[in-house]
Amino acid sequence: MSLLKDFLLQLTLMVIPIFIYFTFITERVKRSENRTLIMSILWGISIIFCMSFPVNFGQNARLELRIIPLLFGTLYGGFWPGIILSALIILYRLYFGISIGFYNTVLVLVFSLPVILFFQRSFASSKKDKRVKIAVSLAFYYCAIGLTFSGFLRGFSVDHLKVQIIHLFFVVVVTYFLTMLNETIGEIHKLRLEMQKSEKLRVISELTSVFAHEIRNPMQVTRGFLQLLNEPDLSKEKKEYIQISIEELDRANEIISDFLSFGKPTIDSTERINVSYQLHRVVNIIKGYSLNHSVEIKTDILENCWIYGNPQKLNQSLINMLKNAIESMQNGGIVWVTCTSTDDGYIKITIKDQGIGMTKKQIERLGSPFYSLKENGTGLGMMVSFQIVHSFKGKIQVNSETDKGTEFIILLPQIA
Repeated sequence: MSLLKDFLLQLTLMVIPIFIYFTFITERVKRSENRTLIMSILWGISIIFCMSFPVNFGQNARLELRIIPLLFGTLYGGFWPGIILSALIILYRLYFGISIGFYNTVLVLVFSLPVILFFQRSFASSKKDKRVKIAVSLAFYYCAIGLTFSGFLRGFSVDHLKVQIIHLFFVVVVTYFLTMLNETIGEIHKLRLEMQKSEKLRVISELTSVFAHEIRNPMQVTRGFLQLLNEPDLSKEKKEYIQISIEELDRANEIISDFLSFGKPTIDSTERINVSYQLHRVVNIIKGYSLNHSVEIKTDILENCWIYGNPQKLNQSLINMLKNAIESMQNGGIVWVTCTSTDDGYIKITIKDQGIGMTKKQIERLGSPFYSLKENGTGLGMMVSFQIVHSFKGKIQVNSETDKGTEFIILLPQIA
């Protein structure tokens, strides 16, 4: 019973920093890099707590739950947090003196950390259920390695095995529940962000429906009078002024059109769409625009890719993304457009360019209202494109690297 009490004490001390993070810090820290740093520090504090109040049994042997903060810090933080937390464990264990326990700690980390780091990338790209399985499996592996080395160094005995098995069971169960808790909190956090974003978009939608048409009417009148003033006997300079004024009015009109598209986000009429046909059509429409920018469009489109949706809206979304890809290459280049089907029931459309690329922070803001990388952009076109894809129950993934280009991956539910 005393072993269980000691483990529960360790669990309490370990959870305190995590509770502090989710209660007081997570909402105040916006950048993911800062969150990772703070989280790594708190995992380090958890490790120190665990190692400061170990479960002691026979021959100065010690057991703690340090594997859990090490495991979480590595899986959620990545390579460097894993290395730093491992170094912290070794140095703090050295503080208690060089003994069999110290050698056991070093050996277990040498054999466990590379395996944890190997699975870290898979963990980062997986969904909730697979993440839980990976975390629990790695916790079991760590404890099994620890049990093996401890047995060889200290010798096997019934009491030794009993304590080690209790330790293994406790670590696996706690890892399972903490991973589930962390993933659930993460989902709730994402849901809150989505709700906040939806509320902002709803307000913008209401504003567009109130103001957009009223703004457009006087603009159309102004454009008409400018065209009447553009008489043949005007000087070249005045003709240029009039032409610039008309072009700026047209650009403002395009922005209002994007507002109106956003203000009516629901897509009522859906039908069977052959995505392959629509992609060929969009490429042909925008080919002249791409040639003017010295951009070549290369295609690899699988035929007969069917979805449910609105063809006009799909074309609008694809044209917006293709225009952005073309405009990102100021000195020309190649845009690749591909269409394939995936094993999990999606049509996969890929638009890849050789443009200026984006940072991770820029990717996170992509599709937000009024966020654009273009000097005169409003971000509304991309926002509407994202909205259209989501209305088809689709997903958009963005991969980008600064000065190397951007890849848009559009996943749409496939139908037979």
